[in-house]
Amino acid sequence: MQNTMMQFMFTNPILILIGVAWSLAWKGVALWRSARRNDMWWFVALLVINTLGILEIVYIVFFSERPKHDTK
Repeated sequence: MQNTMMQFMFTNPILILIGVAWSLAWKGVALWRSARRNDMWWFVALLVINTLGILEIVYIVFFSERPKHDTK
């Protein structure tokens, strides 16, 4: 299994770089939005869990558009 993964990485470096760029872009936007909205638990989950952008897209589309609550 590990040998197959290493072979894939060495034969497809562009595909790996595209995946990393995709994930970093979505993670950056999602982390920024969660920090601006003071969504601490979302921020921690988005920071720790790597899902190639899936969790980040779900947060951005479904959870970050709700009305901001007043923290005062």
